[in-house]
Amino acid sequence: MTLTNLNEQGVALQGYDPISYFDGQPTSGNTNISSTYEGDIYYFSSAENKAKFEAEPARYIPQYGGFCAVAISEGKAFPIDPMTYKITDDKLYLFYNGKMGNTKLQWNEDEKNRRINADQHWQNQDIKIVYPSVEY
Repeated sequence: MTLTNLNEQGVALQGYDPISYFDGQPTSGNTNISSTYEGDIYYFSSAENKAKFEAEPARYIPQYGGFCAVAISEGKAFPIDPMTYKITDDKLYLFYNGKMGNTKLQWNEDEKNRRINADQHWQNQDIKIVYPSVEY
C-alpha cells in the first residue's frame, strides 16, 4: 500500500499542477484538464502540461506521496502548504507551513540526513498518520 496525500475527491497536490512546480511557479490546475496516475487524480493548468505529465508521470509526482517531507523523515504523515516546496535532484519535495512553523527551514538545515531518514521511513512504510489533526 502506498500512502498519498489526497483531498476528499482523490485529487493530489491540493489541485495544483505538478508540472508548474518544475517551471518555478506553482499554479492551481483546471478541473477540466486532469489525468489519473496510480489511482490519484492530478489537475493541470494546460493541455501541454497534462501531456508532459502523461509522458513521464513518475518524474513529476511529489516525493513521499505528497506529504510533508520533514514529517516523513520523522515517521509521520501530515499536510503540506502547496506553495512551500523544493526541487532537488529533479524531485519535488513539499512541506508544511502553518501555525507550527515552516518545515522547509528544518529540511534545509540538514537535508542530507532528513532525506536519508525520510527515504527509509517511506520505503518501510513506517509512518504514523497524524493528518488531519495538525493545525494550519
